[in-house]
Amino acid sequence: MSRFSNLSKAYGRLLQALSWCGLFMLWLMMMVIVLDVFLRNVHIPNLPQGLAWSNELCEFLLYLITMCLSPWLLRQGQHIRVDIALQILPKSWAYAFEWLSDLVGLACCVFMAHEGLQATLESYYAGALSIKTWVTPEWWSLAPLPVTFTLLGLEMVFRMQRLLHGPVAPRSDAVSAA
Repeated sequence: MSRFSNLSKAYGRLLQALSWCGLFMLWLMMMVIVLDVFLRNVHIPNLPQGLAWSNELCEFLLYLITMCLSPWLLRQGQHIRVDIALQILPKSWAYAFEWLSDLVGLACCVFMAHEGLQATLESYYAGALSIKTWVTPEWWSLAPLPVTFTLLGLEMVFRMQRLLHGPVAPRSDAVSAA
């Protein structure tokens, strides 16, 4: 087994762990919503009438769930993919378009990771705050962007590696048109 293959498997386990984190956050979000609705509708002495911060927390959790799951979804071939044209093109052309889309995807990921890092650092050094129900440093919400796009970029590299060693044809994962 090649070193690249071992690295890919380890990376896959990291993405699997992130998907479990996303699943846990989804469960947590659901529990917060249920508790908020319950507290708003059932008066219990010495407990608040709802959780004022629940919407803000759920918004942030929804964002984090997306950040955790997107690299895993890309690895599973479950990202949005319009492949009908690839299925009707000659296999060698479709293969070339797979390469082109991976290269463009990698370039976009590198750009977004760089810009996300710049925005995060600027926010950190400026001491910018997000003022809602909670007052938090703005960079906390920006920090997942460069991490996620770095992970997506790495997955693009692994996709290209799999494409290189696969058949000269479009990918067979998550094909929506036969």
